[in-house]
Amino acid sequence: MQVRQEDRKDSVNRIYYPEDRLPLLKGTTMGIQQVLAMFGGTVLAPVLMGFSPQITLFFSGIGTLLFILITGLKVPSYLGSSFAFIGPVLAITGGNASRIPYALCGIAGAAVLYAVAALATIAWGPSWIERLMPPLVTGSVVAIIGFNLAGAAVSDAINSDLAIYTASDWTRLMIAAITFLTGAFVSIRLRGFLQMVPILLGVIVGCAVAAMCGMLDPQRIAQVKSAPWIGLPPFQTPAFSWGALVTVAPVFVVLVAENKGHIAAVSSYMRRNLNPYLGRAYLGDALATLISSLGGGTPQTTYAENIGVMAMTGVFSTYNFIAASLIALLLGFCPKFATLVQAIPNAVLGGITLLLYGIIALMGIRIWMDGKVDFMHHKNLAVAGASLIVATGLGTKGLTVAGMNIAGIPLGTVLALVLNWLFSIGDKEK
Repeated sequence: MQVRQEDRKDSVNRIYYPEDRLPLLKGTTMGIQQVLAMFGGTVLAPVLMGFSPQITLFFSGIGTLLFILITGLKVPSYLGSSFAFIGPVLAITGGNASRIPYALCGIAGAAVLYAVAALATIAWGPSWIERLMPPLVTGSVVAIIGFNLAGAAVSDAINSDLAIYTASDWTRLMIAAITFLTGAFVSIRLRGFLQMVPILLGVIVGCAVAAMCGMLDPQRIAQVKSAPWIGLPPFQTPAFSWGALVTVAPVFVVLVAENKGHIAAVSSYMRRNLNPYLGRAYLGDALATLISSLGGGTPQTTYAENIGVMAMTGVFSTYNFIAASLIALLLGFCPKFATLVQAIPNAVLGGITLLLYGIIALMGIRIWMDGKVDFMHHKNLAVAGASLIVATGLGTKGLTVAGMNIAGIPLGTVLALVLNWLFSIGDKEK
């Protein structure tokens, strides 16, 4: 017997597919939740690189809209700041904001190379990507992202010293625990619309508890009060530099691997093959990164945090991402709201990212399972094990070589690619 659309949505394990629309109020609320999921990483990356978070939010909205349109509303994803570029960008700028235009040149170069890979995938199909990045590699890359961010989640939940000395440390841990338990409880036990917004409800409850405990930052609150409601982002344009192109442009390989892993993860959770749209997804991501670089924004990538929200809620509707992108555009013109979200206490972010980053890591494992990766095979053990340990060991601190910092995620990605290619030489298995 065929199951009607209405019956599917009313069931406990319902899935809202990309073409499904939610009512305006519910769709907008889901969009806000997706904004909250991406906000921490999307704002943190430009801060670390010395870019303007306001510009980044604006271009994340533009980029997501462009991505959704280019993929024909078939691939649900949000585009946010890529952490893979932090090391190469800082190698160019040295922390000097006046050198950001040169870094933008390198980012634009990466976007062009990425677009070439996208056009090749559209023209010849994704088979060459499959050979370069089989489930062993893509699962490793996605797992690397989750494990690499684990330290940030735990340090936010406790403190940077990872030690409990005072009563305020216990309070932060309590706030993080309540935030985590709220999000998990909503996702596991509630039904209907509330089950779709565990991140949003977790953040609201966590902030309320933080306010009752006096743990809101007075300086952040003052910034919210003083921030203007409306203001143009401080746009800037690239300046040509061969050195920046050579240093930054090759990082596009990491975006190729990340995007493929994310598409595989969404396909697995949604139980729908999105591989035919891989070339379009690459092109959407590449053009979003190019446009962002031309206006002073960070490089963009599909965001695993938002995929984690989809996995928790079963809502894969692309219309939610259209709503989220429009909200991000408004944030780009509204410094007050941007500072309001930035005022969310670290303990709350720590509690909610315990959920999100854990789901991201497990996405990689699910890609291995769906791809039937055999870990009795010594090659698979070596490729996945070495890349995971190296990337996780380096974390967000990264490896510094001759003054250039390489973060754990890009280094682990490249290591997985190289080891898989190296150990596959002479391999006669199909």
